[in-house]
Amino acid sequence: MSDPSPKSAAPVLVTGATGYVAGRLIELLLQRGHTVHGTVRDPSNAERRAYLDALAADAPGELKLFGADLLAEGAFAEAMAGCEVVFHTASPFTTQVTDPQKDLVDPAVQGTRNVLAQANATPSVKRVVVTSSCAAIYGDNADVAQAPDGVLTEAVWNTSSTLAHQPYSYSKTEAERAAWAIHDAQDRWRLVTVNPSLVLGPGVTHHGSSESYKLLTQFVDGTFRAGVPRYGMGVVDVREVAEAHYQAGFRPDAEGRHIVSGHNSDLADFAAIVRGLYADRLPVPRRVMPKWLVWLVGPLANKAMTRKVVSLNADVPFRADHSKSVRALGLTYRPLEDTVRDHVDQLIAVGAVKAKA
Repeated sequence: MSDPSPKSAAPVLVTGATGYVAGRLIELLLQRGHTVHGTVRDPSNAERRAYLDALAADAPGELKLFGADLLAEGAFAEAMAGCEVVFHTASPFTTQVTDPQKDLVDPAVQGTRNVLAQANATPSVKRVVVTSSCAAIYGDNADVAQAPDGVLTEAVWNTSSTLAHQPYSYSKTEAERAAWAIHDAQDRWRLVTVNPSLVLGPGVTHHGSSESYKLLTQFVDGTFRAGVPRYGMGVVDVREVAEAHYQAGFRPDAEGRHIVSGHNSDLADFAAIVRGLYADRLPVPRRVMPKWLVWLVGPLANKAMTRKVVSLNADVPFRADHSKSVRALGLTYRPLEDTVRDHVDQLIAVGAVKAKA
């Protein structure tokens, strides 16, 4: 893909530098010669940052890491100084929480406000790219039927999620709304959002604690051996998500929201791909579970899989239009099979799952 970035000496900022998407984005930026300011919780943790340092050692760009607390006002001042483009990727992604307000909403919303407030206070900033989510567009697959022509577009907002139901989706919706409110109150810098669906694919290192890695691991470690429901979702490769951020940051005419989702799929189709690739080597899902059975046992296996969630999502298709990302950001999406193969092969390579020879 072409590099639309101007040949500027100004650095760029990536928040949450050790994150899954952030790693691939930093890799792109370094390979294309940018000076990258990355924020982490503790830049003195050599083990935690080692893979990022290795990326910088083999690239023409330069990496500088700064400590920053997402919830601390003014924490991003030093890292953002002199930057023209800010990529705000830091935000919690987990479905297992004790206090949704504290664990999800507060860091997502307040973190966004802190970063964008600092953008307001940093004269060099010309553009901010926020990692949002398709979760800010819809809450449940049942919402798709309410969208124009039954297809999600960037014009749609999630209005169904709450603290009690789909709290992660609620946190992403509130965070993106906060971002647009801050943007609309000023006229110096431009905001662009990237709204990916479920992100899969190999990271620049093994991100074993990420929800994406946990989900894919369950497909090949025997957890889902009995079967999976036909639960609709979009899927996108992390490498496409990184490219979307890059293009959103540097294309002169990039604006607004962008659905970044390579495939309208579901867990059953995904299981079929895994089975076709690894049935002779790994304990992969063997059948599709009927909705009534998922409704009955789902809450026992995963407290986030409530009966309401099952009712609104199982056997309900996901449909989203990614044409704006293709047209405005120049994205092309690789086959889902390639994403699955590359990701599972990474799991095998690092020993996260044991495969037969």
